[in-house]
Amino acid sequence: MKKKTVLIVEDELDMRIFISTLLETSGYQPVITRDGKEGLLKARDVFPDLIILDVMMPGEGGVEMYRQLKTDQSLCDIPVIMLSAIAKKTFSHYLNMVNARLKDPIPDPDAYIEKPPEAEELLKMTTTLIG
Repeated sequence: MKKKTVLIVEDELDMRIFISTLLETSGYQPVITRDGKEGLLKARDVFPDLIILDVMMPGEGGVEMYRQLKTDQSLCDIPVIMLSAIAKKTFSHYLNMVNARLKDPIPDPDAYIEKPPEAEELLKMTTTLIG
């Protein structure tokens, strides 16, 4: 059986290593990128089963990548777990402000986990979203 692919978009090296090791030892195939621009290119290249996306990154951050994912017909159905040190309430408020200016609102992410993530919570959410 083919391993499910999880794209990890995270600028912090320690967090990339933690998440990729956790997923790989749990039977998933992690693919790692460091920013939103690289993440979007990789998503179009590998069409992952799931994306774990950091909100705050230098350059093209996670919010912009998330907006582009959800407005791209070929990528919009890929489930996304947002991962951030920013409180979920703050992210939701920001998304609501962005949506106020858009004709087609961007949906909430499939899951939102605050950093530092608990290994069990991240694995449970991954399993729930893609098996």
